[in-house]
Amino acid sequence: MSPRPDTDNYLDLFLGDAPLMDVRAPVEFAKGSFPNAINAPLMNDEERHRTGIRYKEKGQQAAIELGHQLVCGEIKAQRIEAWKRFAAQHPDGYLFCFRGGLRSRITQQWMHEAGIAFPLVKGGYKALRRYLIDSLEVLVAGSELRILSGRTGTGKTRVLQRLPNPVDLEGLANHRGSSFGRRVSPQPAQIDFENRLSVALLKAHHLAGGPVYLEDESRLIGRCSLPLSLRARMAEAPLMILERPMDERVAIIREDYVEHMLADYLERDGEAAGWLNFRDYLLSALDRIRKRLGGERHRQLRSVMEQALEIQQASGETRYHEGWIKPLLEDYYDPMYDYQLNNKQGKILVRGNPEELIRWAGQ
Repeated sequence: MSPRPDTDNYLDLFLGDAPLMDVRAPVEFAKGSFPNAINAPLMNDEERHRTGIRYKEKGQQAAIELGHQLVCGEIKAQRIEAWKRFAAQHPDGYLFCFRGGLRSRITQQWMHEAGIAFPLVKGGYKALRRYLIDSLEVLVAGSELRILSGRTGTGKTRVLQRLPNPVDLEGLANHRGSSFGRRVSPQPAQIDFENRLSVALLKAHHLAGGPVYLEDESRLIGRCSLPLSLRARMAEAPLMILERPMDERVAIIREDYVEHMLADYLERDGEAAGWLNFRDYLLSALDRIRKRLGGERHRQLRSVMEQALEIQQASGETRYHEGWIKPLLEDYYDPMYDYQLNNKQGKILVRGNPEELIRWAGQ
């Protein structure tokens, strides 16, 4: 069987979720990479730093010689073993470095000497990133967008995932988009978020087709910032308004932000630390909107929340959290949403409960 060729078919890589082996240093990987990419570096951060200094002082050849001195013997064997494992687990994968140049070629050569022919991405990270940036602008400008809007607690993300061609911005940002929106696992770097978004839009355009459904979001989803071009298109796009009665909204908030979040913290941190971190999550989320609530209102809600947490810790009962959830929705989130809705530019296509909106979109 002939070896697979190197590729510059970036579209197929992203549409097919091709496994990617990023051989850049960890510090480069942390600043941003791509979905389905794992870091298996040729050089670690210190080795890259030292060869970079040598390159500036004495040129490329001297830097290459130093690199070979630093990555040799047992260290070199360990790096090759990591690449061999990746190739065995992902025989349809590709490797890349920053520009598809020296580091990719050395990795490819060392793998070949170990008996593995493995292709690389031509142009490397820089070309892949450029492709996604350019694609994002084209897709944002050319796609028909529909915005799923609704008051806090209506379960917009749940409904979005049942629509014909959804792009889940909160899922891509790993954040629910409000003061309480933090998740247990960290958010991606901004570049990672932009890359995920571009890939999701590529799939929505090439694999699904038709209008793209997005949840109504502000400029920031946690610390991830939406591209300005997308924000502008979303501001003028037509709206679907999701409506639910208050008791259902309170139940959704309690389930998502109390019961599920506690389960996530306990799974990550264990019983004692998990409970303390969950408690801190809820209280600090409320504290972040203290100025907007006003001092007295904040103190009242915090007292109710603390009592609900005490009861929950003692008995596992969560219904007492409704004592702060309902007034927070009525007095804070609903007025803010109503004001924002009145300032929307897009026309309202449909209003209704989840099944009505899903049925409308399916038609």
